[in-house]
Amino acid sequence: MQPQDCKVIGVGSPIVDLIARVNDDFIEFAGGEKGGRQLVEPAHMEQLVKSIDSPMTQQLGGAAANTIFALAHMHMQTAFLGEVGNDEPGRFFKQAFEEIGGDASRFKISDTLPTARCLSLITPDTERTMRTNLGASVALYKETIVPEDFAGYTHVYLEGYSLIDMDHTRNVMSAAKEAGCFTALDMGCIEVVENARAELPELLENYVDAVFANEDEARAFCGRKDPFGALDELSELCSIVAVKLGSLGTLLRRDAETFRVKPNWVKNVVDTTGAGDFWAAGFLFGLIREYDLDVCGQLGNLLGGEVVQHMGANLSDAGWQRVRDEICRLDKTPRHPVGLLPTSVKTFVSSA
Repeated sequence: MQPQDCKVIGVGSPIVDLIARVNDDFIEFAGGEKGGRQLVEPAHMEQLVKSIDSPMTQQLGGAAANTIFALAHMHMQTAFLGEVGNDEPGRFFKQAFEEIGGDASRFKISDTLPTARCLSLITPDTERTMRTNLGASVALYKETIVPEDFAGYTHVYLEGYSLIDMDHTRNVMSAAKEAGCFTALDMGCIEVVENARAELPELLENYVDAVFANEDEARAFCGRKDPFGALDELSELCSIVAVKLGSLGTLLRRDAETFRVKPNWVKNVVDTTGAGDFWAAGFLFGLIREYDLDVCGQLGNLLGGEVVQHMGANLSDAGWQRVRDEICRLDKTPRHPVGLLPTSVKTFVSSA
């Protein structure tokens, strides 16, 4: 199959992100600690939204959704499998996805629950306080997912938060495998990994082709601090592994090859929302285009470095253009077969 024939479908929680600048008094009104994250009921969310008198930005959100939307912006053929409510936020979500070229036909609709929303309250000191109602997004866990849900798609990307319900995740991965899809999983967060630790090895070995973890998630999975040890352990289960080490870069492995990709240094960090999701988009894009593994990591760094310079999980038109320019440059650059890159370009690492 040619790279241009590949299509990616994401699975996860479609969330409408609402971003508003407020004063500290509003945080007291909202309840809870400043800088914290709380789940709230639909009525409380509606009360908060109606009480904000400053301009509010509405964006597409959700971990896997951020990754899929970024891929759509890079002109990859994409779809999303998630559940929204039969309401205005749900219609906004689907329409916005279609406007960037996504296939919205795989969304499921709840007639009883509202579309999930996450309200980000930004105070003058730039601290972010978040209130989230998961609404219809969790209803997907009760759906029976079948291979036909993935028909026509070659790659599946799951957010780690899916691991909260292991029966649901196994159902999704089993259906994806039966449909013949390549499956990639981001581990999501340390708490999810700790809770799913007992069942994760079997899930990774039987269903997952590529897994992404940050250093804390890898440590939670393996029970040790050595990132190379985590890379070794995960590589016994999945053919492609990425362990992200923050300022120390990223460790990548495919079969017997290991790479360290240096991080991109960004001077003007505005908001880290979506950094990991956009990294996954860049990496997957390179993987599907059959770039060498270290180049996939560099594309991940490019996307992650761009998104932290903007408010919310999106880029400016200029940011997307820089990404597309880099992709065009890579497409015009002769690529060496994996394992034959000049040593000046490829950096090998070892646990010694």
